[in-house]
Amino acid sequence: MTETRIAGILHEAVEILAKMASAQSDTIAAIAAMAVRALKNGRRIYVAGCGGSAADAQHMAGEIVGRFQKERRGLPCVALTTDTSVLTAVANDYGFERTFARQVEALAEPGDFVLLLSTSGNSPSILEAARAAKAKGAATAGMTGAGGGALRAAVDCCLCVEAAAACRVQECHGAAIHAICEVVEDAMVAEG
Repeated sequence: MTETRIAGILHEAVEILAKMASAQSDTIAAIAAMAVRALKNGRRIYVAGCGGSAADAQHMAGEIVGRFQKERRGLPCVALTTDTSVLTAVANDYGFERTFARQVEALAEPGDFVLLLSTSGNSPSILEAARAAKAKGAATAGMTGAGGGALRAAVDCCLCVEAAAACRVQECHGAAIHAICEVVEDAMVAEG
């Protein structure tokens, strides 16, 4: 019984990934191009999300700053989810919905790239960060679940995974992040 259930879960995940590959590879490529453009222009990448999406943001920053698969110079990518002193100070003084926006206001510059992750697309802290990034002149992209929520209209480009369960959405976000990291790395290694 347990093995059958696990096989069903894995088959569902594979099916959703296959649908994303068929229908949204162009969107993932556009997000990767935004990241590459920022880096080639000497700018930075900022990534944010809540809960599991915060872990995805940190994972991406680790792959970009460190390395994904190839030896290369470190690249500037900041997960806005990691500075607990800033997060708690902003949440305490301004409310949790301002935690990422305040950091974007302080750090982002025109030409930077801000990637925002929200399985629902309706996280107030993520939507505030999108508004702040637009005001700073940064390029923006989102990764969401089915329908995209309010984030879809708040960013320049949005990957909307056609899945209802947050866990399936996050699995697809992880695969998309790895694809983006590989494209970014290839482009930056080719540049030298």
